[in-house]
Amino acid sequence: MRILVSNDDGYFSPGIKALAEAMKSLGDVIVVAPEQNHSGASNSLTLSRPLSVRETADGVRYVNGTPTDCVHIALTGLLELKPDIVVSGINDGQNMGDDTIYSGTVAAAMEGYLFGVPSFAFSMVQRGWEHLDTAARVAHDIVERHLHHSLVDAVKVPFLLNVNIPNRPYDELQGMACTRLGKRHQSEPVFKQESPRGETIYWIGHAGSARDAGPGTDFHAVVNGQVSVTPLQIDLTHVEQMRKVSEWLR
Repeated sequence: MRILVSNDDGYFSPGIKALAEAMKSLGDVIVVAPEQNHSGASNSLTLSRPLSVRETADGVRYVNGTPTDCVHIALTGLLELKPDIVVSGINDGQNMGDDTIYSGTVAAAMEGYLFGVPSFAFSMVQRGWEHLDTAARVAHDIVERHLHHSLVDAVKVPFLLNVNIPNRPYDELQGMACTRLGKRHQSEPVFKQESPRGETIYWIGHAGSARDAGPGTDFHAVVNGQVSVTPLQIDLTHVEQMRKVSEWLR
């Protein structure tokens, strides 16, 4: 089993180190990750300049690009053999609800999915790395479950699972739940400051609070101590609106 590991926090992140270590007992681990933190990079590809791949003394490869760049390069030219799965994370902070649109963690896994590779994105609900060992153990459990009981055999196609793990001791988790994405309110306003040169600069505001967080959502699961596992898809077509738009065009 060949396991490609990536993330968006950078190759030096405690999360990716813990994830790679957790995968070692399950297969051959290859790490290809961004050189720097690219949180919020979403599915961006670097097209305006060439990219470089460097390697650390312990074999970790890092790219001066985005999470999507890393997985794309790995799958289309860097690796001699295609990996059997892609795992991304462990992210320092949640990727739930609308956040998944912006997430570089999810984007790295999504790039694997687009190339037909079963993929997983793992995130801790709260920032700070408290109980990182729990998240690593959950990641191991989920990937091991797939290896012994292939999800591809069940769903008949490659899959993309977005996994959010509460920051609590492993023994205090309340199991796992298959969830749908909840929804947030709009983000808080930007923070305005003045630069040393007298220019107005802006910091993106905090994410809004959850407005759709009822039973069945990822928000509801983690609040109740469960690991949230959400299967994602890429088709953004609003099927229900197609007939109305067709009539409007006529």
